[in-house]
Amino acid sequence: MGTSETGSSRASDRLERAREVIRVEARTIARLEQLLDQRFVMAIDLLLECRGKVVCTGMGKAGLIAQKVSATLASTGADSIYLHPAEALHGDLGRIRPGDVLLALSNSGETAEVKVVVPVARKIGAKVITLTGNTQSGLAQLSDIVLDIGRVDEACPLGLAPTASTSAMLALGDALAMVLSAERRFSREEYALYHPAGSLGRKLMRVVEVMRRNAELPLVPVGATLSATLRIMGHTPGKPGAALVVATDGSLAGIFTDGDLRRLVAERGELGREDPIDRFMTKSPKSVRPDQLLEEAERLLREFRVDQIPVLDEHNRPVGLLDVQDILDTRL
Repeated sequence: MGTSETGSSRASDRLERAREVIRVEARTIARLEQLLDQRFVMAIDLLLECRGKVVCTGMGKAGLIAQKVSATLASTGADSIYLHPAEALHGDLGRIRPGDVLLALSNSGETAEVKVVVPVARKIGAKVITLTGNTQSGLAQLSDIVLDIGRVDEACPLGLAPTASTSAMLALGDALAMVLSAERRFSREEYALYHPAGSLGRKLMRVVEVMRRNAELPLVPVGATLSATLRIMGHTPGKPGAALVVATDGSLAGIFTDGDLRRLVAERGELGREDPIDRFMTKSPKSVRPDQLLEEAERLLREFRVDQIPVLDEHNRPVGLLDVQDILDTRL
């Protein structure tokens, strides 16, 4: 057999091994659906009644999954922390309080450090939910509720490294977090509050959270002179580069921007500084509402190639100004 054929065979073997790992883990997760029963419902009830924290714990690879489950719980409205079981035995058990729920992860149900933590947590006054593949284990016997991930064949060639078991724990932990979030009616706005720096959070931000308002809102009345308008634009905090022209009834009459000024100077050369701004402003400009998604406002700015957009209330009165720089700042 030639070198190229040997290499091709080796590549094929590697791909088949990878596919088999994925198949084993997929089958393990799929079996969880049939294992869900009243115990899962009881676990959700216990978490809903929890007036303290959800303390997630596990050792080794199960501990890494416990950290992820805790992070998911915290990001979707639950008060949750991760507790390393070895550190817990040297003082960190003080993080647990009466009324907490301890969520313990152990495939074997016999993890020594976790088995020591659980009875002390119960003594403190915490309830215990265990995710395990052995519902008859010592850890299961110490728990209030046991959630079964089933007997798992690991995807490791030696049948030893936690692979399928940790995938099952992660899926079941996600199921707990998502059902709990739905039961608590966790909102898009709350999600955005907990994710201010990420792209996910930005997608849920509202215009009102970013817009310029009050002293930073440059307003001039209809009939104001060009010089007065430029003075307002220059002295408004944040130097918005635009002014909103307001009609006598308080509604928006138009907008005048730095871009309008540059274009007029290029076209006409000299402008009458005492001419009314009404002659130069853009009438009926595109606008947004305070409760609109910031993402929608950003789309309008791009589509119409403008740097500022007025924010109007239900009576078309200006309550804010959104500048493209304000949107860029949310990405920092």
